[in-house]
Amino acid sequence: MARGRPRADEVGARREAMLDAALELLIADGPDELTVSGVAERAGASKATVYTWFGGLEGLVSAVVEREADASAEAVKAALGGRSTVRDTLEAYCRGLLGLLTGPRSVAMNRAAMTSAELARVLLAGGRHRVGPLVEDYLAGAAADGELRIDDIGNAYRLLYGLTVRDAQIRVLLGEPAPDADQIRATAAEAVDVFLGVYALR
Repeated sequence: MARGRPRADEVGARREAMLDAALELLIADGPDELTVSGVAERAGASKATVYTWFGGLEGLVSAVVEREADASAEAVKAALGGRSTVRDTLEAYCRGLLGLLTGPRSVAMNRAAMTSAELARVLLAGGRHRVGPLVEDYLAGAAADGELRIDDIGNAYRLLYGLTVRDAQIRVLLGEPAPDADQIRATAAEAVDVFLGVYALR
């Protein structure tokens, strides 16, 4: 008896398996070694299915980037959506930001984006250009509530980002070890100290 078409949840699980396989291979081997054949084999799928669902390697990696961007945006929303003080909220965001950008997933995707203008566009759209407005909205709300004094929200966000990331991301991309949890906490605390020194009400 014919089994018929797979259920939607089965299709979703198979798609996730392909995205997982692509990300794992990107982290392990880098973008130059990533192939449709390798992803299909690791995911237990056929090359034809990968091409049918994603159109090819670039479409597959774009889907990985978009999925990771969704997860990142949700994490930022969670960090900014609590009832903590401005300091605690910003430190939580900065810890998450630095951990994300120097972590293996982000490093793998950034290296892939360096090989393709389209992937770079997808990464920017799903990353900085998507998350930035979330943080700017939080800062604007804190300013409206009288907790911060900010004339230019965009400049304030860029300062916070720069104080947090510094040169850490590029150094990890060039092969240095990622900062550990203690270093991330210390950097986030220092970044927020400086940021509040500029924007906190006195």
